[in-house]
Amino acid sequence: MAQPFRTRSGGRIDRARPVRFFFDGVAYQGQAGDTLASALLANGVHLVGRSYKYHRPRGILTAGPEEPNALLGIDRGAGRFAPNIRATEVMLTEGLTARSQNNWPSLGLDLGAVNSLFSRFYSAGFYYKTFMGPKSAGPKLWHRLFEPVVRHAAGLGAAPAGADPDRYAAFFAHCDVLVVGAGPAGLAAALAAASSGASVVLCDEQDEPGGSLLAETAATIDGTPAAEWLAATLQALAALPNVRLMPRTQAFGYYAQNLIGLNERVTDPLGTVDGNAPRERLWQVRAGEVVLTTGAIERPLVFPGNDRPGVMLAEAARTYLNRYGVTVGSRIVLATVHDSAYRAALDLKAAGVDVPLIVDVRARPAGPLVEAARAAGITIETQTTVIGTKGGKRVRAVGLARCVDGAFVAPHWAACDALLVCGGWTPSVHLHSQSRGKLVFDEDCQAYVPGDSVQRERSAGACRGHFGLATALREGGEAGVEAAARAGFAGGKAPRLAVGGTHPERGGYIGALPHPEEATDKAFVDFQNDVCETDIRQAVREGMRSIEHVKRYTTTGMATDQGKTSNLNALAIAARDLGKSIPEVGLTTFRQPYTPVTFGVFAGASRGDLFDPVRQTPIHGWAAENGAAFEDVGLWKRAWYFPKGGEDMHAAVARECRQTRASAGIFDASTLGKIEVVGPDAAKFMEKLYTNPWAKLEPGRCRYGLMLNEAGFVMDDGVIARLAEDRFHVTTTTGGAPRVLNHMEDYLQTEFPDLRVWLTSTTEQWAVIAVQGPKARDIVAPLVAGFDIAHEAMPHMSIREGTVCGVPARVMRVSFTGELGYEINVPADYGRAVWEAVWAEGRRYDAVAYGTEAMHVMRAEKGYIIVGQETDGTVTPDDLGLNWAIGKAKKDFVGKRSLIRPDMVAAGRKQLVGLVTANPATVLEEGAQITTTATPAAGTTALGHVTSSYDSPALGRSIALALVADGRKRKGETLHVPMPGGAIAVTVVDPVFFDPRGDRLDV
Repeated sequence: MAQPFRTRSGGRIDRARPVRFFFDGVAYQGQAGDTLASALLANGVHLVGRSYKYHRPRGILTAGPEEPNALLGIDRGAGRFAPNIRATEVMLTEGLTARSQNNWPSLGLDLGAVNSLFSRFYSAGFYYKTFMGPKSAGPKLWHRLFEPVVRHAAGLGAAPAGADPDRYAAFFAHCDVLVVGAGPAGLAAALAAASSGASVVLCDEQDEPGGSLLAETAATIDGTPAAEWLAATLQALAALPNVRLMPRTQAFGYYAQNLIGLNERVTDPLGTVDGNAPRERLWQVRAGEVVLTTGAIERPLVFPGNDRPGVMLAEAARTYLNRYGVTVGSRIVLATVHDSAYRAALDLKAAGVDVPLIVDVRARPAGPLVEAARAAGITIETQTTVIGTKGGKRVRAVGLARCVDGAFVAPHWAACDALLVCGGWTPSVHLHSQSRGKLVFDEDCQAYVPGDSVQRERSAGACRGHFGLATALREGGEAGVEAAARAGFAGGKAPRLAVGGTHPERGGYIGALPHPEEATDKAFVDFQNDVCETDIRQAVREGMRSIEHVKRYTTTGMATDQGKTSNLNALAIAARDLGKSIPEVGLTTFRQPYTPVTFGVFAGASRGDLFDPVRQTPIHGWAAENGAAFEDVGLWKRAWYFPKGGEDMHAAVARECRQTRASAGIFDASTLGKIEVVGPDAAKFMEKLYTNPWAKLEPGRCRYGLMLNEAGFVMDDGVIARLAEDRFHVTTTTGGAPRVLNHMEDYLQTEFPDLRVWLTSTTEQWAVIAVQGPKARDIVAPLVAGFDIAHEAMPHMSIREGTVCGVPARVMRVSFTGELGYEINVPADYGRAVWEAVWAEGRRYDAVAYGTEAMHVMRAEKGYIIVGQETDGTVTPDDLGLNWAIGKAKKDFVGKRSLIRPDMVAAGRKQLVGLVTANPATVLEEGAQITTTATPAAGTTALGHVTSSYDSPALGRSIALALVADGRKRKGETLHVPMPGGAIAVTVVDPVFFDPRGDRLDV
C-alpha cells in the first residue's frame, strides 16, 4: 500500500513491519514506530477534524502533546473507545480504528461549517450574552430556547457508551532525585545525579527517551552522531541499579512537599487485550530533589488563515521527517521569526523536498543557518509578513507582503501545499509554576521563564529559556550534581561533552503578525477553542482588564489545551490593546493536569463494587453468621440489628433494647475512630484542641471530650482516656475519624509546631467490644487478668490495661446506653476470638447481641447526642446543653473566641430538647419541622426540627430529640409538627428521658 509522502530511508520507524489502520472507514498503511499522526501524513492526509465552534477544516499542527487540532476518537475494539485522543500521541498498532470528530455527515462535507457564516454572532462572550438574553424575551423562555441548543453544541467527541474494560494500578515511590524530561538536559542530569550514588528516577512522556535528539541528524556529541550517543547513554543508565527509567510516563502535577504525580502508560494508549497488565499506572513520587528538563513548545504565528490544514509548526515537520521518515508536503514554504525554522528548511531540502522560499518577519536575519539556506538555493524574503492563505481542505498558497513602517508593500501569493511556521519557543514552565515557583518574563526569548523556587527543584535547558544542545547538556549536568548534593550525595560529576553542529538560539516574536485591517479571514490564537485575535481585542474593548478575565471571556487557554500554543500570543495581543507590557498583564494559572490524564488512572480500582472501599470490623463474620442485617455507616459495614424467628427490624430492636437493660447486651464498637496522642506536650495539645481541661486528668481516668472548629461549632466528640502523663487514647465518632486526625495534624503543623506531639491513627488496630447492662461486670470479670474491675477499683470513666482472655487489652468503663458498661479494646487480630469468649460468658446471663439501631434508641433515651445527627455544623456546646464540658479556667482552645460572638450568644438560638407526642404510639419523622401552631401561616419560620425519633421500649412510648429556638425556656410548652396527614402536637421536655440521675450507670 503506497505511502506517497514517506521517504525512501531514514527515521526511527521499522520499515520491515507494515501496520494497517483505518481513519474514517478508509484503510491506510503505516509502519511500526509511527504515531497515528505521522502515518496519516505519510499517506497525504492533512484534514483530520473540524474546529470546535466554527467547524473549520483543521489539520495536524504539531508532533507532540501540545497538539490542539488532531483530536480523534480511537477504537481498538472490545469496548475500548475513547474520544479526544491526540493523534500525535497514539502509537500505531495493527487494526487501529480512528474517526474524526465534530462533523456531520462527514469530515469532507460538514454541514456545521455554516457556523462560519454566522461567526460574528459567536464572538467573545457569546455564551454569557446568550444566556442573559433580551429582557423582553423573559429569562425562562430564553433559557428554554437557547440552553438546549448551546448544551448540544458544547463539547468535542462522543463519550464512550460502555464501561471501561481496562484496569489501572497505583503506586507510591520515593527517590533522592526525580528528573522530569529525558531530552538532552534530562539525560545529562540523570547521569550526573546517578554518579553520586543517589537514587534517580528519569521520566519522559514519549515512548522513547531522547527528546529533541530523536529528530537530530546533524549534531554530534563527543564526536559521535547524536543518535549513537543517545543509545549509549540510555544503555548506561539502564545498567545502573540506582536509576529507574520511565518512558511513556507523564509528570502531570507538582504538589506540596515535592510530591509529583506521574501517569505511566503501561500498554497502548487505550490498552490492549492483555489482561495481565494494567492500561496505566498512577505514580505518586515523593522526591528529595527535582530537576525539571521539560523543554519548550514551538509557538505558532498568528495571521489570517493560519488554521488551514497544511499549516504546521516548522520543528514538527522536521520531527516527522527525521524521526518518522515523512515529508509533510511536496512544495513547502516557511514563515518564521526564529533561526530554528532554517534547520527544518535545510533538512527538507536535503531530503529532496521542494523548498522555494523562507519568509522571515525580521529585517536582518543572520547567522550560519541563514547563510546555509541561501547556499542551498532557498530564497529568503526578509521583513515580510503573512497576510493570508488560500485553499479548501488544504493550503494551496500563502499571501505575503513586505511590512515597512506599517505599510504593506508588494503583496503576492506563493504556491505551496504546506506552510511551516515558527514564532519562537515557549519554555514549559507549568511544573515550576505548580510548585509555587515564581515566573519572570525574559525579553530575549520573549517568554516567561522560571524564577525563584519555593520547593526543592530547579530547571535546566530549554524550559529555563536557555536553548541549544550544548547549553542543555551543560545545564542538565550541573543541575543533576546540585540536586544530588542537596539530597545528601556529594561527589557527583557532570559529564563534559563536546557538541558539534549548528544549534540556533536566536529570535522570537509573540502576538499577531502585522496584516492589513481589511483581511477577511480569521487569525486564530487558540486553535482548540476557536479563539481569534479579534476575540482577544473585543474582550479588552468590553472592559476585561485582568488576563484571567480575558481568558474566561474568550475561553482561550482553557480545557485540555491549557494554552500550550496560545497563551503567550493571547497575552501579547491583550497587552498591546491595554497599552501595557506583558509582565504588567501577567500570566494565567497552569492547572493540573497540564496534559490530559484519563479518568481511569485517577479512579484506579475504585469503581463498581470497589467504588467505595468496604470496611468490615474483625467481628463482621460472626455477625453475618448470626443473621445480622447490616447498614452502611460511612465506609463501614455495621450490624444494624439481629432478627430472630421472623422478627422485623422494630421487633428485633425492641427485644435488643429490653434485654440489654434487663441483663446485658454486647455490641461491636470497633468502628469508633481511635487516635493515639503521644509526647511530652500531649496534654498541652489536648488542652488546645478540646474544650475540656486535660492537664489535671489522672492517668487511668477518662473524660468526655468535645471538639470545636474555628467558628465555635461542634465538630466531634468522644471519650478520651489518659494512659500516662504523655499518652492519650482518643476516640472519635465513626465517620469523624479522618476529619479529626486531619484537624489535629493541621493545627500541629501550622499553629502549634513547637509542641512535641505525635499523632497515630489506631482505628484499625483495636477491635472494640462493648458490654452494657446490669450484668456487664459479671460477664467481663472472669475474662480479665491484671486488674480489678470492681466499682471501687475501677469507677465509671476509668481505663485499665491488662489482659482479656490472655490477650493484651485496654478496658474502659464507659457507657453509651446509660447502663453499667465496659468497652474492651483488643488487637484486631484477636477481635473475633475475644468476642466469642465474651459472647459465651454472656449467654450464661441471657445477654443479647445488639446492633446500631438499638444503640441509637438507648442513647436517645439517655439524651446522648450523635455528632452529625443532633448537630448540623451550626450548633454550639451551649445549644446542646454541654457548657459543662468547657473548661472554665482555660485561657484558650480552638473555637473559644468564636463562642462570644454576638450571634453565638443571641436569644432565639436553637437548643436541644426532648419531645413527646400526645399519642404514645406516634413516632415523629426525623427532619420534620416544628412550629408554634398547628396551621402556620405561609412564610412562617419554623422553630426548629426533629433530630432523632424512636419508639422507646424502656418508656413504652415514642420519644424524640429536637433543636428548637429557645428550647430550654419552652419546657412544658405544646408545639406542633406539621405533616401531610395533619399537625402532630408535641410537648417540650428535658432531653434525658431515662434514669435522669444516672443510678443505673454508676453502680
